[in-house]
Amino acid sequence: MKWNLLIVAILISTAAFSQQDTKQDSLRVANRLGYNNSNRLTIGGYAQIDYNEPDGVVPGELDVHRLVMLFGYKFNDKVSFLTEIEFEHVKEVYVEQAFVNYSFNTAFNIRAGLMLVPMGYVNEYHEPPVFYGVERPELDHYIVPTTWRELGIGATGNIQNMSLKYQAYIFNGFISYKDGQGTLTGFDGLRRGRQKGVESVIHNPNLSVKFDYYGILGLKVGLAGYFGETQSDDPLIEGSTVGVNMIGLNASYAISDLDLRGQFIYTSLTGTAAYNELTGMDLGSKMNGFYLEAAYDVMPLIDKNTTKRLSLFSRYEMYNTQAATAGGLEMNKAYDRSDVTLGLDFKIAPGVVVKADYQWFMNALQGSNPNNQFNAGVGVMF
Repeated sequence: MKWNLLIVAILISTAAFSQQDTKQDSLRVANRLGYNNSNRLTIGGYAQIDYNEPDGVVPGELDVHRLVMLFGYKFNDKVSFLTEIEFEHVKEVYVEQAFVNYSFNTAFNIRAGLMLVPMGYVNEYHEPPVFYGVERPELDHYIVPTTWRELGIGATGNIQNMSLKYQAYIFNGFISYKDGQGTLTGFDGLRRGRQKGVESVIHNPNLSVKFDYYGILGLKVGLAGYFGETQSDDPLIEGSTVGVNMIGLNASYAISDLDLRGQFIYTSLTGTAAYNELTGMDLGSKMNGFYLEAAYDVMPLIDKNTTKRLSLFSRYEMYNTQAATAGGLEMNKAYDRSDVTLGLDFKIAPGVVVKADYQWFMNALQGSNPNNQFNAGVGVMF
């Protein structure tokens, strides 16, 4: 990955939600927790139905990718509970979130349970009408990795006079060694180590923090960090855990009908040489990536009086799950990847979107020819 491109990405990375959409997202989260809701019970959810057709592959695949039901209950003005139950591909069931929130005031809340790790933007705001493209960005699959949630406890709040939101948690970490086998690979990094609250193992608590600044109209900047060590079901085995240090930067800016978005993630892993020797895996010692995205709403050119939004968008991504290796492991150039996505996003009503896009996949391995892909889908949230 070329560092001059990464520097440019950091300097100009901005994200793609209009001022109206950003406000709706904030209110939606507040309503989930009962802050602006006089009702004790809150019901919501989101769903995503996709069609994916790689070039040269017949037939394509049509799938109810996700159906998530949200339930929140407000016990009193201080205490609330939120949970999301997720069905993937119709047959798989997960608990996406399940936590209790105790609100002292707007600036200070305590949360405990299964929660999303605040890293980047998409991991927290991953409902289909919120992000551009039928599929979530690949960076938020291979590097972050979305949907990343773990069990923990922490504090959140909104310091309004500083236009600053904060989150700070202690979580259980990724599991790197279980039932005598390693779980982390060079292909998708930490993704297979997500414990998701399923009989989770913990002996090394991990720290997660994030700050979001929103003091300039149309601009939102987020800085996140995650620091700790992976878990092992037998931590006495030397080399069964690795250290994890992750830094994330996301920013958003919206002006008129133009939305811009970007994100940068850097991850450093320690102890990978011993881990790979023990497990036979090919885990890299560094992972990083970025993407830049731009979208323009052309609906005002067609009908200035409608509430519908028709956005044309493009996204460029570069990400490498083996940006560096340790212990003599040779880097696999196929893991140094870049993608281009072009498409349209048609919001036919608030919370309902129809999408279509085409993706070009590339990597640094000479002679490699990954299949490009056409995608289409429908997404809802309420």
